[in-house]
Amino acid sequence: MTEEGFSRVAMLADGLRRGMYDFIRQRRTPVSRDEAANAVGISRKLAAFHLDKLVDAGLLKAHYARPAGRGGPGAGRPSKLYEPNEQVEVEVSLPPRHYDIPGEILLEALETRGDDEHPLAAVERVAYQRGVRLAQQSAGAEGDPPASLGDVLRDCGFEPYTDTDGTLRLNNCPFHRLAQRSPETVCAMNKALIEGLLEGLQTSARATLEPRADECCVAIGRDGDAA
Repeated sequence: MTEEGFSRVAMLADGLRRGMYDFIRQRRTPVSRDEAANAVGISRKLAAFHLDKLVDAGLLKAHYARPAGRGGPGAGRPSKLYEPNEQVEVEVSLPPRHYDIPGEILLEALETRGDDEHPLAAVERVAYQRGVRLAQQSAGAEGDPPASLGDVLRDCGFEPYTDTDGTLRLNNCPFHRLAQRSPETVCAMNKALIEGLLEGLQTSARATLEPRADECCVAIGRDGDAA
């Protein structure tokens, strides 16, 4: 989970903020400060403070408008209205799980698989391409040092560590429940995804399958080394 994600979860740990956030989501229409304050039984000023904190965190979005049915001369100043930011999703998962990644890979494999392509081959193809894209997206701005393999793997939730023999191993499988249900498919997808990362980062490392209890099935060694 990213630092931004932890901050958003912490923001909702406050009972007043969570109450107003839930109220606004349930209303399905923009909500004024007065309405949010009345929903949780606090002053308008205190509600404004908490609502704007939720906006700063990206959980809500705000705009100014007159209430429905009021317009023209004498309608008063526009009110600040709040509504959910549907572009932001917050999930809590410890250890990290990223089931969106295999979901997107499997869906794309289904949509793009040729008539003569084996389903598993399609999954491996799309996973490899996804790994290359993830590596490319991790590149910093021009002039910045490139992202390391360890950093990219951590961002994906793999929790890499270096074993005593120099092999890079992955302490966590971000797709754990899926791997338990279908290890052949998910482990092949994992390996192809990491091979794509290695290609995108232009490293000389090599990914192999070496399942271990409570770890990801993929191990990463230098080219030519046995992982």
